[in-house]
Amino acid sequence: MSAPVVHGSVEPGFEGVRDAFAAGFDAKPGMGAALAVRLEGRTVVDLWGGVADERTDRPWQEATPSVIFSCTKGLMAILAARLVQEGRLDYSAPVAQYWPEFARAGKESVTVRDILAHRSGVSAPRVDLTVDDIVDWDRVVGALAEQEPLWEPGTGYAYHAITHGWLVGEVIRRVTGVSPGRYFAQLVAEPLGVDAWIGLPADFEAEVAHLQVGPTLVELTRQQAAARTPGVVDWSERAMTLGGALAPELVEVDGGFNDARIRAAEIPGAGGIATARALATIWSSVIVPTEGVRLLDDDVIAAATRVQSEGAPVWDVPGPWPRWGMGFQLDSEPRRYLTARGFGHDGAGGQCAFADPGAGVGLAYLTNRMEAIDDRRATSVVDAVRDALGLPDAVRG
Repeated sequence: MSAPVVHGSVEPGFEGVRDAFAAGFDAKPGMGAALAVRLEGRTVVDLWGGVADERTDRPWQEATPSVIFSCTKGLMAILAARLVQEGRLDYSAPVAQYWPEFARAGKESVTVRDILAHRSGVSAPRVDLTVDDIVDWDRVVGALAEQEPLWEPGTGYAYHAITHGWLVGEVIRRVTGVSPGRYFAQLVAEPLGVDAWIGLPADFEAEVAHLQVGPTLVELTRQQAAARTPGVVDWSERAMTLGGALAPELVEVDGGFNDARIRAAEIPGAGGIATARALATIWSSVIVPTEGVRLLDDDVIAAATRVQSEGAPVWDVPGPWPRWGMGFQLDSEPRRYLTARGFGHDGAGGQCAFADPGAGVGLAYLTNRMEAIDDRRATSVVDAVRDALGLPDAVRG
């Protein structure tokens, strides 16, 4: 099969970025992807190509949106930081100050900082959740409020793969009086004029890329299942599946995040949907004026990107491990940005979106072909952008 045509444009000097993007399609039939980069607010890379739906051969077009998985957590971190900037939210305050029902079962002292930095002890549900549960906001946040933590909050961290969005989102809902998806639209998507949603409107469902599980993700899932001890709860796996509501890979042919009902729901730990162009614009507007919008001040960014969690988590998960600020994924071995000052969030299957104030860049790479083991598609693109800007190699002390 011949390589897909790459559409779009790059500014002079960024031709190597186009080459790196195109190389990501090698030996991946049916894949679609998009890449956008904004430098000091202006677009310098805007590329797309491949297939949006391998079942019909629908092509990926310039405005094709896709599920962004945990890149959504980065958007939620932006919302929380903006509320801190406005004096409406305090990272150090107990969650119960905003959400009184959360002060149950030993969670009275859990802070906003804890839920943002994966330290709340509520990384996975103790009860089995179904699809009917996870598309019902009140039902799922009610269950999390009732739950006893899985470890003593604040004493360690474990990745809150899906619950993170509901925990942070309910605090945002209590502070703003609107759902996190609506607050995101009001604060971010509508002022910037971008195609990005937390809770997809029905009118856009037919445009969304269809997700496919690639062989390396299948293999990773198989390895993880083989390593489990019978009769022992694997809380890391449960953090992804929620006890049965989702497959370990998060998608099935017509299920998981390929299910229109799940995409329409507000699931802000993983369910955001956007174009790469939209995400690059959003992240650019976090650090520099973009389309007339600057979302966060420098001092708030400094506070939000201080390391809160790093090193080995409470569960036995092999490294290298990421570092977390106030919901932002920071520069670390598993996710290098352009400079050590970069922050954002990657997402399951190969997604990557971030701002880098050290380079003045907002970048987003999205793909519907979900891979895992040794997947370097986004990394190669980031490396090519670094080269184009003449920045030092990503070697950190």
